[in-house]
Amino acid sequence: MNRRGRRKLRMILLILVYLSSMALGQDNPYNCTTNGSNYTKNSTYSANLTALLRSLSSNMSDYGFRTASAGAANGLALCRADQTPHMCRACVESASREVLESCPGATQAAIWYEYCTLRYSDDPIHSTRVADPVKRLRNTQNSLNGDAFKEDRARLLSDLTAQAANGTLQLKVGAGARSLSRSDFATIYGLVQCTPDFTSEDCRRCLTEIAQILQNYTSIGFRVLGPDCVIRYEVIDFYNETRLRELGVQLVASQPLPPPPPPPPTSQPGTNGDNAIPGRKDDNKTKVMIFIAVPVGATLIFAAFAIIFIKRRMKRRSAYEIAETAEDNSNVESLQYGFSSIRAATNDFADANKLGQGGFGAVYKGKLQTGEEIAVKRLSKDSGQGNVEFKNEVLLVANLQHRNLVRLLGFSMEGTERVLIYEFVQNASLDQFIFDPVKRPQLDWDRRYKIIGGIAKGLLYLHEDSRLKIIHRDLKASNVLLDGDMNPKIADFGMARLFKQDETQANTRKIVGTYGYMPPEYAMHGKYSNKSDVFSFGVLVLEILSGQRNVCIQKEENGESLLTFTWKKWREGTAANTIDPVLRNGAGSERDMVRCIHIGLLCVQENAAKRPTMASVALMLSSTTMSLPVPSQPAFYLSSRYGPIDSKLSYSSEVRTGVSQGSSSVNDVSVTELYPR
Repeated sequence: MNRRGRRKLRMILLILVYLSSMALGQDNPYNCTTNGSNYTKNSTYSANLTALLRSLSSNMSDYGFRTASAGAANGLALCRADQTPHMCRACVESASREVLESCPGATQAAIWYEYCTLRYSDDPIHSTRVADPVKRLRNTQNSLNGDAFKEDRARLLSDLTAQAANGTLQLKVGAGARSLSRSDFATIYGLVQCTPDFTSEDCRRCLTEIAQILQNYTSIGFRVLGPDCVIRYEVIDFYNETRLRELGVQLVASQPLPPPPPPPPTSQPGTNGDNAIPGRKDDNKTKVMIFIAVPVGATLIFAAFAIIFIKRRMKRRSAYEIAETAEDNSNVESLQYGFSSIRAATNDFADANKLGQGGFGAVYKGKLQTGEEIAVKRLSKDSGQGNVEFKNEVLLVANLQHRNLVRLLGFSMEGTERVLIYEFVQNASLDQFIFDPVKRPQLDWDRRYKIIGGIAKGLLYLHEDSRLKIIHRDLKASNVLLDGDMNPKIADFGMARLFKQDETQANTRKIVGTYGYMPPEYAMHGKYSNKSDVFSFGVLVLEILSGQRNVCIQKEENGESLLTFTWKKWREGTAANTIDPVLRNGAGSERDMVRCIHIGLLCVQENAAKRPTMASVALMLSSTTMSLPVPSQPAFYLSSRYGPIDSKLSYSSEVRTGVSQGSSSVNDVSVTELYPR
């Protein structure tokens, strides 16, 4: 095997090391660290800290930075610059909850998540440097050419530090890549960031100091996380380039590799050496070879690009393209309505007819000339649901017929207007009942149990019983409608995906859906399957039983998710305490309610393989005597993709006070992650 072949083989083996290392179990390194004294429960500082953290999570700037104070409590939150505002706020919200649980009673604390940093103190914090603590996470795989790797890394980080230090009052970040001159990898990618309230000199000094930690390492992946600045580099592309460009960040370009040295000259005249005589026969041969090589090379390059393009198109082929092969696809066109007739049916989309506002647009009540009542979803022009999602929903729902699915009557497309026409469901959505203290008593146990069973049957139809195999991907209380008899109907298939019959799992670069209902493998890594819907169903079951939203339950003083609260009570043997008082004081069987909680916990288990299928869930619900397996721990961080990293991902972690050189962790494992992009 030649040198190039050996190099490619080494690269493949290194990537396999990444993947295998991620399967090792280690403690989560993103825990918080504390300094200072402790505050007492129910003290003034405790109340101020709660208000401070609430302010940080709810008022983040679009640039991902926020400082705030409440009494003696001072805090700041900094998001990684390549994350969207929505992602940033979700991360800070999770960090605000976790820091109180992980560092109870601390007057000073810091916590690092994958996409954000949060710290608070009873000392001044704004525009103030803090030397410690510093956390470092390194990949134990080293570059085969350590000296050259360290040299290229130092040059990249120097360029990124200069870029960050010269940033604005809103954003101080540097990101980019550099080609590796003599290494087993082609490129090194980096991102450095300071809190933007720093001066240019403070930012430069902070990054330079924590970069000293790297001097004696040749690790191919490293993170140095300080309270005011952070450094990360990898040999894979890990940052969101699109978001950085939206913020006006000019990425540091990868430097071209040096050209190969010229071949040694020969001493024989009449050859390709220095003594070759122009115009001779060999010179003509050279010209002929050039004339042949150029068009052949161009043809090969064109063919290579064509093959890559075709493969990518095939790989990205979405569900709606697959759906177009359905035998009755032509029937979809027969469902098209004229836009003028829909405008008339809704009285020109009058506010009086508006039923609600969804993620992609408003929903209106209408009445056709035939007297039939309809629900019209008018997609907003900036909804983010383009022609792909619109056509996807039409093609999918038009082929679905089940009593627990909302029936699509038709659609309309005219210019920029896109409208979906559904059957009218009298009682609006489930969330308007179970989360409303006034309407909630209308849902007694019999009705809630029927709703749970109906949702399960609808999902079972989507996953296994319909001619198409469909993953909904956005099952939540607001996407379950209730008819006049309180029968549930699953709605909103804009995010649904069609699977081939032999497919069990797929990946996506674009995470869609609703935080709080997303399973961890999807929210963090873009992996979705029928078990994704099972997870969402489990969250929904627990919400129906408790009458509480998953992401904002406040059952205890520090606040926690519904899954966390329910799991704690389950392990204590007091799961009945999570049940809605309306149900506990009603005529239903508490034993049956606790059994449903048991089923819900089985559905939200952290390990997707342990979750039951919807067929198993339907069987569990239909039989009160069937024994149920014991559930394992749910995913506590599910309310945000940006919470603590899954404990199954392996990291080396060391919390340091001050900056020293050359020390290493005694617990080093791989830090580099391969995220879908």
